Amino acid sequence: MRREVPASVKDERLIKKRRDQMIKGAVSLFKQKGFHRTTTREIAKASGFSIGTLYEYIRQKEDVLYLVCDTIYDEVRSRLEKDIDPKHGTVEGLEHAIANYFRVIDDMQDEVLVMYQEAKSLSRDALPYVLQKEVEMVGMFEQIIGNCVANEVFFLNESEKKLMAHNIFVQGQMWAFRRWALQKMGSIEDYITLQTAFILNGMNRGKR
Repeated sequence: MRREVPASVKDERLIKKRRDQMIKGAVSLFKQKGFHRTTTREIAKASGFSIGTLYEYIRQKEDVLYLVCDTIYDEVRSRLEKDIDPKHGTVEGLEHAIANYFRVIDDMQDEVLVMYQEAKSLSRDALPYVLQKEVEMVGMFEQIIGNCVANEVFFLNESEKKLMAHNIFVQGQMWAFRRWALQKMGSIEDYITLQTAFILNGMNRGKR
């Protein structure tokens, strides 16, 4: 279930505005210092308002981390749903899905990196909810791959379909994790081309 973060302010538009500012400031700080070394006072300053104002929109520092992770996953998923049709069951449809996902990761490198570095600090009730969002996004690729299998484009069993969907998801994330090395090798478009070739070569495209 979604974990609600209470706010003393009742104006929903103002809540969204202030929390968006808070998330942007927090991502920058968490990237530099990590969650535990960042103070709420620093988050407030980076957000452009006072510590008192900050506590009108959260209860504790962990709420900021939850909002950061929750918002990042929602943004990634929203962009994937906009550009990817899981009903496609063709090689071209899968290639399009991979390329769009990798480009989203490229656009959100800092956010993705922070989320994976700091998600472990979420509370026990918040972490499963956040991780479930990732499982659902992996499921989008599993659905595309499943439709390809149904169309006899690839020949994979259930375990292989699941593993390949996870592989695609992780290969996209690697562009954020290993960018310090990968960007020396080429652009995001070069990375998409190489990884897509590796992914497709890893699938059985001939009848057994």
